[in-house]
Amino acid sequence: MKLHYSPGACSIGIHVILEEIGKPYDLSLVALKDGAQYKPEYMAVNPKSKVPALDRGDGKVLTEFPVIAFWLAKSNPEAGLIPSDFEGEVRCLEMLDYICGTVHPHGFTRQFRPGNFSFREEDHPKSVELGKQNAQKYFDTIEKGWTGGTWLLPSGYSVADAALFFVEYWATRRSGLSLPPHLDAHLKAMLARPAVQRTLAQEGLAA
Repeated sequence: MKLHYSPGACSIGIHVILEEIGKPYDLSLVALKDGAQYKPEYMAVNPKSKVPALDRGDGKVLTEFPVIAFWLAKSNPEAGLIPSDFEGEVRCLEMLDYICGTVHPHGFTRQFRPGNFSFREEDHPKSVELGKQNAQKYFDTIEKGWTGGTWLLPSGYSVADAALFFVEYWATRRSGLSLPPHLDAHLKAMLARPAVQRTLAQEGLAA
């Protein structure tokens, strides 16, 4: 397998999952800041021009975080990264979709790329502020609906935790936001996991 990633991007969550699984994989750097996602070499891999993308090693490539996470979890059942019961699996997918489809774009892309949401540069600070407000609101929603213990789901650690980790990491390391109690404890528990520590070291990021 080969993960196409950019350091500190949402692909860090898939990187964590690969480390949790423990099978051999390669990393292929896509320097988003340099526009590498728009170059022909990478667009031949993923015409959507974003990360993550996962070359499965069978000649096929997967894109979109929830799909990659689901495929890795289901194709490596021994890793125990998705609930074994149908209801638990559905709830795991529900959290993946909320984090990747709502929290990520409307909470953080608004902050990091305000030009995507407003053509007028003078409006960019408003977009950033709205992104911070949204992120806090989304985190409060997750906090109020928390049904797990240390981990997001009652069944235990899963790929949903790797997804939640990347937005928590952004909130505290890039946005200066505070996390509600369950999410704060969750981030600390994630940072203590060897797979997360290896991922951060490989991507050159601080814990």
